[in-house]
This record gives sequence, C-alpha cells and structure tokens, in this order.
Amino acid sequence: MISMNHRKVAIIGCGFVGASIAFSLIQKGLFSEMVLIDANHDKAEGEAMDLSHGLPYLSPMEIYAGTYEDVSDCALVIITAGANQKPGETRLDLIDKNVGILKTIIPQITARPFEGMLMIVSNPVDVLTYAAMKISGYPAHRVFGSGTVLDTARLKFLLGQHLDVDSRNVHAFIIGEHGDSELAVWSGANVSGVPLERFCQFRGHNDHAGATQRIYEGVRDSAYEIIQRKGATYYGIAMAVARIAECIVKDQRSVLPVSVCLGGQYGLNGLCLSIPSIVGRRGVEQILEIPLNEEESNALHASAKQLQEVIEHLNL
Repeated sequence: MISMNHRKVAIIGCGFVGASIAFSLIQKGLFSEMVLIDANHDKAEGEAMDLSHGLPYLSPMEIYAGTYEDVSDCALVIITAGANQKPGETRLDLIDKNVGILKTIIPQITARPFEGMLMIVSNPVDVLTYAAMKISGYPAHRVFGSGTVLDTARLKFLLGQHLDVDSRNVHAFIIGEHGDSELAVWSGANVSGVPLERFCQFRGHNDHAGATQRIYEGVRDSAYEIIQRKGATYYGIAMAVARIAECIVKDQRSVLPVSVCLGGQYGLNGLCLSIPSIVGRRGVEQILEIPLNEEESNALHASAKQLQEVIEHLNL
C-alpha cells in the first residue's frame, strides 16, 4: 500500500493558470515535491525546468514533469486542464468541452490508489466540481473547487480601495456560482467587526446602496474586463489556489468559500456551489450555513436554479 506524502502536489494542466499556480505554490514553500502533468509533455517539462532554476533562492523541493502514475501518493491534485474562456464567452459556455476533458482525466486518477484531495480550478468550476465528484466516486469532503475564493478576494480588495483601509481587515463573502449569478453577502460584511454600512459612514461614504452595487458589479465583471485587456486571468486565481492549498497542508481549518457539494444546506441538494466552508487537512471539514437576509437567500436559490438546470443536461 502506498502511503500519502502530505507534502506532494500534482498540477494537471500546464497552461497559464496551471503554471501560475505552480509558481505561486513554490513561493509559499508548502510542498517538497511537485509533479506537473499535461497532454503536451514537453510543455510540462519546460515549465518544470523553468521553475526549478529558481530553487536556489527558495525552499528545497523536487519539481518535475510526470504522468498519472505519479499521483498515487499525492496529498493534493489540482486540475486546471480545460478550454479557456474567450472574450464574450461565459464560464457556462465552456461546460461541454471541459466535462469531456474531466472524463478523460479523472479515470486515470481513480485507477490509482490515490487518497488525497482533488481540487478543481477549471471553469465553470461549480459544475465541474459536481462532475468530478460524480465521475470519481470520491466522498464529497475530498472533492472541491476553487469556488469564489478569488471573487471574495476581489470584493475585499475593492472594498479596501473604496474605504481606504487594509483589505485584510475587510470580512465579506461572494457566494453562489463562480460566475454571473454570484452574490455578495452584504448583510454580514464588516471591517474588523464594525458593520460595513457603519464603517462606510465613518469614512464619509453615505450612498451605501449605490456603492455596494458598483463594487459588486466590479467583482462580477472583473474577469471579463481582464480577459478583454490581456486575454486571460491567471495570477489572481493562482494566489487563491495557493491559499486553499496552505489551509490543507498546514491543517489551518480556515473558512473559505470553496465550491462544495450541498446536502441540504440552505435547502439545496444535488449540486455544487461556492459556500463558506472550513478547510483543513481532511479537505472540506464542514459547510457553514451563514446568516443570509431574504434578498440574499433568494439570490442564492436563483443562482442554484441556474446551475441545477445545467447539471440536469450533463451526461454523468
């Protein structure tokens, strides 16, 4: 029996996102071994060589291009492989292509004695996380997506800019679909314990409804804005994935809005949505039912309905 190496990670897909995640992970020094897997093995080898050349300035680790044989003892497998979102294309437009790609990747993982965590980053992440769980047959706590961890960071950043305050002191979540139907939980947002609306007044901002709507739209549309300007987004998601990986490796039990399979929480079942959850070495340790006001609850259910309709048309 192969024992798990808690400091070994595999990244499947070495495009902009996969390579940026690899770079972000080695900066954090979380792992002692990293295997890169790509349909284009030469690309994986090139990325491994390029990353390895900086190791004299970082923590020692082994980085190499490998195959699915190398995933057996990994603590974490990160899947970024898939078609990229093109200008004018929504994340949901990618579904059929990327479910098909998952159907070729995941059976090659399940054929090995892999007992680690499976993190989906490819879009649309909530639908693909559900597909990954169904295809793999792994328990729900071991299969999750990057969810709205990046969207939440965007929300905190924009609120920090608006209020001229350290964004690390801003506590707020984007939940629901990682996509156009996502919602901001304004009712629970605060800055170091001070309710957001009151803190806005402290800083001389009195048009709370207008400001929050502009900031929400800025978060929701930011990927489209970035894609229009540079063709793809990858640095932000790389840092978000590294944050999730840190929670797993260090068993931090942090609360992050990862994409998880719901089993009755919020009155929802049989789909994956991005919901604040406790993340640690065992993966998703608990899905949290955070307080929502009526408007937010309705928006979450509307988001879920959109994804449920998509899931019903998948051939899983």
